[in-house]
Amino acid sequence: MKSLSRFMVLAVLALIAGTAIFLATWDIPAPVAQVEKVIPNDRFEK
Repeated sequence: MKSLSRFMVLAVLALIAGTAIFLATWDIPAPVAQVEKVIPNDRFEK
């Protein structure tokens, strides 16, 4: 039972380390959608 617990702890640590490495090396593309919003002139003080 002790070796099973040790295996489970090591498996969880390996999963966390693998996830951290994946997120650190993942090249997330920047958003390319253009956003245009019309702001009425009366919102600005003159």
